[in-house]
Amino acid sequence: MRQFTLSQFATEKGQTKAGIFLGMTQSSINKALQAGRNVLVTEHADGSFTAEELRPFPVQSAKRSRRGCRPSYEPTLSAAAPREN
Repeated sequence: MRQFTLSQFATEKGQTKAGIFLGMTQSSINKALQAGRNVLVTEHADGSFTAEELRPFPVQSAKRSRRGCRPSYEPTLSAAAPREN
């Protein structure tokens, strides 16, 4: 079992073949490379390939820390006063 970055894998196999091996299109491989996504490709003993993207967890924590601890919603009144006609 060997591991490569997506960039290494695409350079070695070419973007078109890399896409075929991973069940993707060449354009999606190119888009992931252009975006700088952190993808690891694993070559298994049977010759198949799988890919996994490594991302921070939890993803939302960075957004929350920029806003502070206040809630992101506006509370509403549950009982409205009756309207007069």
